[in-house]
Amino acid sequence: MAPIRLALVDDHKMLLGALTEWIRNAADDISMVAAVTTWPELLTHPEFPVDVVLLDLDLKDNIPVALKISTLKTTGVKVVLMSTYSEPNVVREALAAGALGYLVKSEDAAMIVEAIRAANLGESFVSAELDLALNAADVGGAPKLSAQERRVMALYGGGEPVKSVAYQLGISEETAKSYLKRIREKYRVAGIDVGTKVALRKRAIQDGILIQDVADNNNF
Repeated sequence: MAPIRLALVDDHKMLLGALTEWIRNAADDISMVAAVTTWPELLTHPEFPVDVVLLDLDLKDNIPVALKISTLKTTGVKVVLMSTYSEPNVVREALAAGALGYLVKSEDAAMIVEAIRAANLGESFVSAELDLALNAADVGGAPKLSAQERRVMALYGGGEPVKSVAYQLGISEETAKSYLKRIREKYRVAGIDVGTKVALRKRAIQDGILIQDVADNNNF
């Protein structure tokens, strides 16, 4: 399978260099084809259009982010936004404009890579911190999980060990553990305890993520 062609736009040169290095070391299925500091540089880059753009929300260029996202969408490019801010209204606006992912810059490399992969598949990915802020008002209801989080919950809740979950989804064991931590934190904020595997399994069945028969047929 061809690698995901990624462009990175961030006006902090040190961060640009660090992110480029992190992503190159963290994923061999992602090809960093452009790393630029301004929006015009991206649009005029010889490798543009790419598959996914990791775009700094805080570029000081006075161009509305919604315009940037719509411009990229018209060329078939998927967008993952990065920011030092986690203001829920800003996140909602960005997602409503068509961004598929939103990360805070403190996120670890594994999660950045997962966001890029998810965007390439057309799936949404929001960092755990921001997702909790977005869904903080929905206490008591089932939290919103990403497609990959639902897969992890279904497999793990169905009786699979973490190692098997990671293998089946083509992710590292550490990444699978990160997903489980995110899932449990989202439920905790919603006032639901899924701290044990049994509790997580019951909740997965209750929320329609796991079918009862499948769960019963797996060994615990």
